[in-house]
Amino acid sequence: MVADSVRRALATLSPRQRACVVLRYYEDLTVPEIAAELDCAEGTVKRHLADARAKLATQLTITEESTP
Repeated sequence: MVADSVRRALATLSPRQRACVVLRYYEDLTVPEIAAELDCAEGTVKRHLADARAKLATQLTITEESTP
């Protein structure tokens, strides 16, 4: 099941990466809103999101062509 695969992949992220992903893609917050929520710089949020996306893409075998 896809939801189980996503849940397992999210569990492999660092706590900050996971928080950024959840706030961005599940709570639909913007980068500035996430930075304020987590009390960190916007650049830090962007780095966590980029690292998390790369790790999740590898684990979930997502390619650039399969993203909308």
